[in-house]
Amino acid sequence: MAVARQAVLSGARGFVTKPILAEDFWATVHQLLTQNQVPDHEIGRSVTTIGKVVVFVGPKGGTGRTMMATNTAIAIMEQTGQSVVMVDADYVAPALDVMLNLEGDRNINTLLARASRLDRDLVSSVLANHTSGLRVLLAPPPIYGTLEISLPQVEQIVSQLRMMFEWVVIDLGALVDESGYAFLDSADYIVMTVLPELVCLRNTRLLLDQLQARGYPEERIWLVLNRAAIAGGVTKSDIEERLHVRIRHSVPDDQPLVSLSVNRGVPLYISHKRSAVARAIEEFAVMFVAGTSKQQVPESTNTEPAPAANPFSRMFRRISSASATR
Repeated sequence: MAVARQAVLSGARGFVTKPILAEDFWATVHQLLTQNQVPDHEIGRSVTTIGKVVVFVGPKGGTGRTMMATNTAIAIMEQTGQSVVMVDADYVAPALDVMLNLEGDRNINTLLARASRLDRDLVSSVLANHTSGLRVLLAPPPIYGTLEISLPQVEQIVSQLRMMFEWVVIDLGALVDESGYAFLDSADYIVMTVLPELVCLRNTRLLLDQLQARGYPEERIWLVLNRAAIAGGVTKSDIEERLHVRIRHSVPDDQPLVSLSVNRGVPLYISHKRSAVARAIEEFAVMFVAGTSKQQVPESTNTEPAPAANPFSRMFRRISSASATR
């Protein structure tokens, strides 16, 4: 796995597993050659831009990761007019089918056996269609047990999606094995959703340290504070000061609306577009697109009331000192 990961980071775009079969070898070569071909009708036009890969991850369960990923994907699609595909990469507790009210008997399992021989038609036939225009690569039902997926398979699938869509948004589950890091290896950007409570913040610092130790650039990791200004929560300024992190954006708390959205299977960016949560997600989508296009973007204008005496100082000192010793 370490060799495969290093190959991806070094720019490898195809893999053949041992024992090497002639059919697999030539199919991989053909795939690599055809991926970079420009169709006759596009000669004279600019080369198609490779899509950006954005992975949403959480330091613990319940941070609103899937809600944020789903609504951000739809907001990007609506605000830019660009094509977006989502990938459900939570194979322990998949949720995109419920969040988007999707059904289908095809999922990533269909692609794994043919990962070295993918083409647009096959991938497109597996993707589910959402009414918003979003395409989705679903995860298999969890009743089938743990999904065995390798780094080369992840790279081949994500690489094909890059060729087909301008944005690839991946909802990543817990980092319990190397397959999770395989998706992170493919990412151009990582969005981490965090909550203003101490267990989540401690795990946030630990996860950031893990990512940095594995070589993920700090500037490519965007932190989003979900359920900001919740009663009894830690303030954004305290989080940034004590954990030495930068919160890129804040999303207000409206748990009843989020629960309603999940239970109906309708993203709140569609059903309650004027809500404070939807507006905050739209602001984040605009900021994110601009920021990842290397444009200057203003800081978030979200404001929070100044805290009174801080009851979390002692725990923060423990988290901060633990971070400083790493």
